[in-house]
Amino acid sequence: MRAKIVTLPGDGVGPEVTAQAAAVLNRIADCFGHVFEFEEALIGGCAIDTSGQPLPEETLARCRRADAALLGAVGGPKWDDPHAAVRPEQGLLDLRRALGVYANLRPVRVWPGLDAAAPLKAELLRGVDLMVVRELTGGLYFGRKEREPDRALDTCVYSAAEIERVARVACRLAADRRGRLVSVDKANVLETSRLWRATVARVVAEEFPRIRLEHMLVDAAAMRLIQRPADFDVILTENMFGDILTDEASVLAGSLGLLPSASLGDAKPGLFEPVHGSAPDIAGLGVANPYGAIGSAAMLLRHGLGLEIEGQIVEDAVSAAIAEGALTPELAKPGKPWSDTAAVGEAVCARIEEAAENAASGLLNLNISALGA
Repeated sequence: MRAKIVTLPGDGVGPEVTAQAAAVLNRIADCFGHVFEFEEALIGGCAIDTSGQPLPEETLARCRRADAALLGAVGGPKWDDPHAAVRPEQGLLDLRRALGVYANLRPVRVWPGLDAAAPLKAELLRGVDLMVVRELTGGLYFGRKEREPDRALDTCVYSAAEIERVARVACRLAADRRGRLVSVDKANVLETSRLWRATVARVVAEEFPRIRLEHMLVDAAAMRLIQRPADFDVILTENMFGDILTDEASVLAGSLGLLPSASLGDAKPGLFEPVHGSAPDIAGLGVANPYGAIGSAAMLLRHGLGLEIEGQIVEDAVSAAIAEGALTPELAKPGKPWSDTAAVGEAVCARIEEAAENAASGLLNLNISALGA
């Protein structure tokens, strides 16, 4: 396969983790005969510094020409002035809207050997493997906004069509997993949530009758995520609730730095990024956790380029690297050795090479057996 991938390293630790994700993609290309053409562009604070805009037109043009976009992170104290006319986060929101990526997929799993990194008891984490589907281009983040000296307004707006399309994404994922869907809302208070609940129920009843649907209020869902996280399979929710719940769910995995995401629309390109922020306090120290970015590269292969096997190989390589102890400081046990950002990327790449060699050997053995027959 030949594909064009635009990288958007962004701010803080973004360039460091994006570099490791790109290295993993290059290793996949080398091992499996693909050609990935990379093109870098600016977004966020670094774009403001150079062009005055958090999403320059050239960046958007490059993304639209690409088959997939790999993002690092945006923002930092340098651009945190609440009175500023432009902010790094505006670039990210504008990019999501321009690309039409309305469905954000955020998987959460507990990697073997990392249960001690989470603050919850190990027995609560047993069997945790869930997917959050967050609606990404509607709700409060994209509604009308007003600001006066002593008054502010943010409007939350959803249409039935917006809810239907993201509900279908969640239902298809649930159908390929364990067939359970929890739709999270605040229907006891919000009109948008009442529309959300009714629309999701209709889509499931009419199009996915085998899916087991449960409606849950967001406060109850937040509590259940900590009390019984293994109960969840696929969670579907609106933009702001999804933003908050996935940050909460990161404690199940042990670190926000472990979580990847994929933002998808009805056409290419998709946007793939770790869930974590720019972490400016550790930028440049070589200790940033690249697993979230590498996991996002795996989702790019699977959901962006249709390379299911290669995506699985990257995820298996991540699992093997973690099991072998390639852990950044926040994951390593106190007093135990830890790996820097580059060493983690190298460990994953080494496991990918092993998988490729094993696959080639298996194919050779299969061909010899066929000839003998």
